[in-house]
Amino acid sequence: MLPFPLRQSLSIFRSFSPAASTTVATMKLLYPTSLALDSAKITGFPTLTLHAYDAKSPTLPSEHHDAHVLVTWANSKDNLKYAVENLNNLKWIQSLAAGPNDVLSAGFDASKVKITTGSGLHDKTVAEHALGLLLNAARRFYEMRDYQLQGKWPGHLGGPQPDREKGTFRTLRDARVTIWGFGNIAKSLAPHLLSLGASVKGLARSKGVRDGIEVFGEESLEEVLKETDALVMILPGDASTKHALNKERLAYLPKHAWVVNVGRGTSVDEDALFDALEEERIGGAALDVFETEPLPEGNKLYGAQNLILSPHAAGGRPQGAEELIVENLRKFLGGQELKNII
Repeated sequence: MLPFPLRQSLSIFRSFSPAASTTVATMKLLYPTSLALDSAKITGFPTLTLHAYDAKSPTLPSEHHDAHVLVTWANSKDNLKYAVENLNNLKWIQSLAAGPNDVLSAGFDASKVKITTGSGLHDKTVAEHALGLLLNAARRFYEMRDYQLQGKWPGHLGGPQPDREKGTFRTLRDARVTIWGFGNIAKSLAPHLLSLGASVKGLARSKGVRDGIEVFGEESLEEVLKETDALVMILPGDASTKHALNKERLAYLPKHAWVVNVGRGTSVDEDALFDALEEERIGGAALDVFETEPLPEGNKLYGAQNLILSPHAAGGRPQGAEELIVENLRKFLGGQELKNII
């Protein structure tokens, strides 16, 4: 990896130190111990120093209050709030999460500090988890497990079975799968679904064809949901997606349809979903994300029928973090637009 010529980075460093006009200042990057980052891969920057920090600690060491770059991953709320109040030299935050919600909620101002996300680092793991939830729903593994724990034989789930019986979701072969929120994760998931024989459509703010998949605009939402056997939701968590799947839209789905949410918990109206499950107006749901996490003990969702609960386990394993950090460091020092900037 080639270092940037000093003349390219000099103008950047002037904002860090008054002495930088004659001597290139050292830039300090803090990275979290909450992820086993290989700091040896972050090379090619002779004026950069790397310092590990505890992302779960409510504070940061005072000797690091002069940091210019902060890498975040699974930071506690107190830790991020402390960073907002004390890292006065901060120029850029590289979050390794798929979205910026935790960083923005802590109070960082994107107009004053550059904020980039880890979009793309979780595509494969979330896609794999979504596929697993879909297979669980179709093949009823969750129900088999329930019978096993009761010491009973689930005979109705074995033996001769109807093949692709109309009005059911029992297989991905010929199943009509709709992915709502057609970004990078959807593009990673769709080929797996197609290889198993499913037909795949997308829903997004704007229509088009993405990686060979027809994506419908949200003006076609009712029409698309009515022709859906399994709805996979991968929506971001912002005000525009709050309760995107509500009582009215749940009613568009066929009675046998399943809902899988691996996006953000706020995109589903949990009360409306619970009622739809209890009244058997949909086939079932598999949720990896919730409006409140951890889901509080005693929450009614724990007892809902045909509901698979997953403890926000789809992601949690950012892949290629070092490469993203290095790429953005190069762009940052070169005064270029950062990847995944909000």
